[in-house]
Formats: sequence, structure tokens, C-alpha cells
Amino acid sequence: MIQSSKQDSMGHGPVIDLVGVSKRFRRTLAVDDLTLQVERGTTFGLIGPNGAGKSTTIKMLMGMLRPSGGSVRVLGRDVPREAVSVKQRVGYVPEVPQIYGWMRVGEVIRFCRSTYETWNDTMCEEMVELFQLELRKKVKHLSKGNLAKLSLLLAVVHDPEVLILDEPMAGLDPVAREEFRDGVLRTVCERGHTVFFSTHAMDDIHRLADTVGILYEGRLLVHRDIEQLLSTTKRIRATLADGATPGRVPVGTLWHRVEGREWLVTVEDFSPEKAQQMSAEPGVSHVEVIDLGLEDVFKDFVKGRRAAS
Repeated sequence: MIQSSKQDSMGHGPVIDLVGVSKRFRRTLAVDDLTLQVERGTTFGLIGPNGAGKSTTIKMLMGMLRPSGGSVRVLGRDVPREAVSVKQRVGYVPEVPQIYGWMRVGEVIRFCRSTYETWNDTMCEEMVELFQLELRKKVKHLSKGNLAKLSLLLAVVHDPEVLILDEPMAGLDPVAREEFRDGVLRTVCERGHTVFFSTHAMDDIHRLADTVGILYEGRLLVHRDIEQLLSTTKRIRATLADGATPGRVPVGTLWHRVEGREWLVTVEDFSPEKAQQMSAEPGVSHVEVIDLGLEDVFKDFVKGRRAAS
């Protein structure tokens, strides 16, 4: 029997709590035994290749898809059974905003205002001004950037306890992306909301998230504090003598390859002893430890899993 982490709606335990969650579409296993907790007031970034199961996971959190197995809880509530009450307390921005194109911006705002008891008129007015949204403009005439801003406004101004974002900046030009991320999402994160967002942009993750998860083929490869992940995942570069072949890789190797006379090994939970082990291998003349950015860490986790499968 699956047991969920202890949690209630008063702030005890994880706000988002998935335990042993799976989702199958006929023969395709989109999410595979996913266990993940996100604590109150933190920002979590989910990254993974296309088809990794990110959007499927988010749709299960929102009650839009029913899990094939496991437990999905948000704010202490079982999502499949209490999706309506959960949605009142959660803000959601889908990858493709689902807003009627024939409506004007002001009409959309008034319509959504009527559905939330906690709608904050003052915050709404501030965000309309901040985003420079034209209330009389039809939704279908909005740019991608302004459509994304309107979608975020509708998700935030009822003061949700949790904000869930699925690729919220996909398709934005660089200026709109920077404005959306640094001028808007950062403000949301600083308000103390719990934020769960997926993206392909590693820079967004590094700037905004406290913790990061890497999803691959529906399985969670790692979930860790970002700075801890970067400080403990290192690449060791060894120079091989002419004709020498690589020796044993250290325990915890994610991915390794040979390029000419260079033997490159990426390890998690790095320690100086692992570099010393490689240095002691026959045919190795020089060893160097290299710091990695989040994008390289992500790539090597994924490449290592692909090589192992």
C-alpha cells in the first residue's frame, strides 16, 4: 500500500506530494513510479527532454489527467477526488494558454474574477499596469508575450497558495522572455508562493528555482538543491598517453567518453579521491577537475541514462 507523506492544509509537510505515481496511455508508460515532494514557499524547476513526462505530470497535479497508479496530493488534498477545491487554491499557466480569442482582455478578467472568492482587485490593477495590457484589445490580437502575461495574471491574482507553470515562456522573444522572467516570475516567487514550473531553459531554472528535478522517460533521475547539485557534480578530464585506453571509471559516474587523448568523466557526489583514482590509472598523465553549468549536468545525466538503456 502506498503511503503519502504527512501533510495538511495548514502548512505542515510538502505542498506538492507525489508518491509512486504512474500514468499509462495504452502501451506507453508516460510517467513511471514518480515520487516527488515540493515544500511550501519554495520554487521547483522540472527539466527533461521532449516526451519525458513533464506536461503529463503537471496535468495530473491539476486533476486534468487521472493517474494510473500512486498518490497525487496538493495542499493535503487528494487531487483526483478533490480537483475542484484544489483548483480554487492553485494558479495554473498551461504551455498553450486556453483563453477565448473572441473575448476582450477586460472581459476575460471580469469573467475569471467571478469564479474566485479570493480575487485581489488591487493586485489585478497593478499587474494590468505592469504588463501594459490593453483592456479593450481582443485576446486573438495579443502578441505571444502579452498572451503569456495575461495567462499569468489570471493564474496569480486570486492569490493562490501554489502556482503551476508548464513552459510559461515557450515561444517568447528574448526581450519578452527577460521581462516575463525577471520582472514577473521573480516577483511571484518572492511573494512566498510555492511554484512548480517546467522549462527547457536552464538559465530560467538557475535564476528562479531553489531545487531542480530531471525527468527522463517518466522517471525522476535526480531532485536536488541547485547549488548542491552543481557543487557535487563535476567533470574530470584526464590526458591519456599515446596508445593508452581508459581504465576503471569512479563510482557515481554519470557519463564518460574519449575524445582523442582526452578521457572525460562526469561524476555525481564528487570527491578528490575520485580524481586521484583516475590519476592512478595506467596511461594517465594529467588530471583536471572542471566545474559544470546546469545545462551540461542535465545533458550528462540524460546521456548516461540513454547509454545504460
